[in-house]
Amino acid sequence: MKLAILGNGKTGSHVITLLQGRSDIQYKVFDSKSPATLEDLKGYDVVLSFLTGDVFITYIDNLIESGISVVTGSTGFEFNDYQLANINSGKAAWVRSNNFSLGMNLVRKAIELMQRAPTLFKDYKATIHEIHHTQKKDAPSGTALSWKDWLDLPCEVTSQRTGDVVGTHILNIETHTEKISLKHEALDRTIFAEGALWAIDRVLKLEPGLHDFSDIALRTMLEEE
Repeated sequence: MKLAILGNGKTGSHVITLLQGRSDIQYKVFDSKSPATLEDLKGYDVVLSFLTGDVFITYIDNLIESGISVVTGSTGFEFNDYQLANINSGKAAWVRSNNFSLGMNLVRKAIELMQRAPTLFKDYKATIHEIHHTQKKDAPSGTALSWKDWLDLPCEVTSQRTGDVVGTHILNIETHTEKISLKHEALDRTIFAEGALWAIDRVLKLEPGLHDFSDIALRTMLEEE
């Protein structure tokens, strides 16, 4: 497999480290000093992006035109209707994720169970708090917004930026007499690199169109049952 990596920041560098042990993947890194052109992209099987959203959107049209598969962890943007239509009508599979932690998919199942809180409690309050490093631009994080979607209940979301925190998310459901907490803490950025490579190993086997990383992981979990 030939892999084009867009960006060599904190997470991208961990991907490169993991690739040292993968003889089945040939890769090249493109960055601001050597951006990938449309002709460059056509020479690869898969693109992996951890670019910030504002930079990634400048690549989207060329990525669609190149016709190759894309795995992206870029956040802080939304595909417009035109882009979605072109991705979903194309011949390549795209995988998008706000968080490539494989363990986050276990969290999703737990959160979906916590949706049932209204069946047990008349009065409760749900909150999500996320903490990230000071260089993270979007707030709340894409993961916190995903948690809110998975919970599907009225929920306050708050954010904190401090130090070099990789990523911490906490969901609380609180009543007058008890408090239920669910916490996911990323201890090392390698977890995102591992999850991205997991997606890369599967993207060429997926149907064309845009896929959510979490949906793929959940399907895999069910297949193993």
